[in-house]
Amino acid sequence: MASRFEPTIAEYLQELRVTKRYSPHTLANYQRDLKVFASSATTRGLVEWKELDGKTIRAMVAEQHMEGVSGRSLARRLSALRGLLNYLLKLGLVEANPAADVLAPKGKRALPATLDADEVSRLLQENLNDPMICRDLAMFELMYSSGLRLSELVSIDLVDLDLSVGLVRVTGKGGKTRDLPVGKYAILAINKWLVYRRTLPGSSDSAVFISTRGKRIAPRTVQMRLKKLAESQGLTRNCYPHMLRHSFASHLLESSGNLRAVQELLGHEDISTTQVYTHLDFQHLAGIYDKAHPRARQDENRDNRKPQ
Repeated sequence: MASRFEPTIAEYLQELRVTKRYSPHTLANYQRDLKVFASSATTRGLVEWKELDGKTIRAMVAEQHMEGVSGRSLARRLSALRGLLNYLLKLGLVEANPAADVLAPKGKRALPATLDADEVSRLLQENLNDPMICRDLAMFELMYSSGLRLSELVSIDLVDLDLSVGLVRVTGKGGKTRDLPVGKYAILAINKWLVYRRTLPGSSDSAVFISTRGKRIAPRTVQMRLKKLAESQGLTRNCYPHMLRHSFASHLLESSGNLRAVQELLGHEDISTTQVYTHLDFQHLAGIYDKAHPRARQDENRDNRKPQ
């Protein structure tokens, strides 16, 4: 009997592509993760997903963990497997979801890298009146102002902007849209860019941010331009687009303390994803305490200190 793992993965990914409009990047991750379980199941002599049980899945996770796969990666793989099995459950092809109660081993969660407020100001300070640098500053002001993902930034069309009220509509993961506020510095930078944009080839294109050839700017170009801008502004940090989103979340949470609002602005489905920024804020405060308090335990390792 031929294995039915691969065709079922393809059917499930097509379902996600059509009904949930997952991005090609997300679908590629799902495919890779599910193939790991399919390969492991085949090694065990299984030929169909319905033969999986909780004990087998736990054994698979344990093996992958021993091979050096992090807890975070295993959690992502299990999420993909749960989604597939839920899909099969709805179709009546399995009787239960044996992955529902399987947990990944907890590992140390890496904190996202951020720029401090001074570094952001230095990065986004007024530069030459060159159209492309003007575009770059508008892009990065908007990313920092509204906490955008790279994919959200490059997908923005002119109709998505309402600068008269400081609003941008973005399409995030799963095709979900959300309306976000745009700060005054971003509004000024975007308006300046739009003046230059009208003089460029392709100005009739629907995209807000276009290349010198008049085409919608590519994600890879945004990454390279941010790196180049950071170097030209004298920043020694390795700057990348998602760092601006992390900085937005960290600075907003530090100022407001409103975790739910930050979650909504970022478009996170699960608040636990947003909670990583509370650890960043605590780390910042702990550093100030160590330097300023006369009885701070400056010689001790603080890695295990956790906020209550």
